[in-house]
Amino acid sequence: MDHLGIVTIGRNEGERLRRCLRSLLGRGLPVVYVDSASNDGSAELARSLGAEVVELDPSQPVGVPRARNEGFDRLCQLDPEVRFVQFVDGDCEVVDGWLEQAYRVLQERPEVALVTGRRRERFPERSTYNRLADLEWDMPVGELQGSHGDIMVRAEAFRRAGGFDPAVLVSEDYELCLRLRKQGWTLLRIDAAMTLHDMAMTRFGQWWWRAVRSGYGYADGWALHGKPPERHYLREVRSILVWGLILPALILILLWPTRGASLALLAGYLYLYGRIHRYGIRRGWSRRDSRLFARWCVLAKFPLAWGLIVYGFRRLTRQQRRIIEYKGDGPEAGPGQPRGAARDLGAGAEVTLG
Repeated sequence: MDHLGIVTIGRNEGERLRRCLRSLLGRGLPVVYVDSASNDGSAELARSLGAEVVELDPSQPVGVPRARNEGFDRLCQLDPEVRFVQFVDGDCEVVDGWLEQAYRVLQERPEVALVTGRRRERFPERSTYNRLADLEWDMPVGELQGSHGDIMVRAEAFRRAGGFDPAVLVSEDYELCLRLRKQGWTLLRIDAAMTLHDMAMTRFGQWWWRAVRSGYGYADGWALHGKPPERHYLREVRSILVWGLILPALILILLWPTRGASLALLAGYLYLYGRIHRYGIRRGWSRRDSRLFARWCVLAKFPLAWGLIVYGFRRLTRQQRRIIEYKGDGPEAGPGQPRGAARDLGAGAEVTLG
């Protein structure tokens, strides 16, 4: 696999980073690990395993786009003729055979800028939230509109697109995909095992703030590219507004004038539940998984709506853009400095069905 390189990013990933790097090293390929100011010895671990390490200066805003871009730049210094780059997060490990399959697709199909495969959770049985993530990653194969951050990309296309936008702190991978499609490139998901992801989510608060973060990302993406012809995240934002803000407001406002009759509008959520449940059945999921996914997607409308509100408030007050981190039950991270790992948006259109 000539002129293929790998960029992985992380912050305080511990054993997950060890698994990630061991799945990548020893292939004769350049592997660059970009560390976002870890304090658990991640950079030293990566060096000891044989990776090229880039440590981001924490005096500047630290985020996923910056980490991936700087990793790409360092990779190009190591191999100026690099053709393809596999990006992977430090909480994932690459499945044997994936690099060869993705490399072959990009070689054989010059119109394809980016190829991704099947990401699955390593421990879906450990919590409801891990299981939800495993279902979330189960996306259809074929041409796609956007992808999470585990991707193999054509270096030429990445350069022409300008890399990841450092100003996009959430859903930066989907935003890159949009710009690639605008340039005429094809994006592809193939039916092949790609990575094992370790969500390691065990608490409701983590799930809640991850959904808030997703709502923020949808609002930001819509503000950037929501106009025709892209209409980026227009459907998602509209769905969140209807189910997470407008309908609850109507029920509360009309509660007294209608002597409680407005509570009948809650039946709308049963309708939404049914739609999402049928979606899961069509995907071939079990009825149990379809019911689980539908329940949590309906509930997610409310933290997603809170994410829209947070985005709107920060924009109106012109606050500095900063990441909403979900790994510690709340958005305690300082401007541009997430406490946990560098994460992708994760939540795709499935979480806003309806």
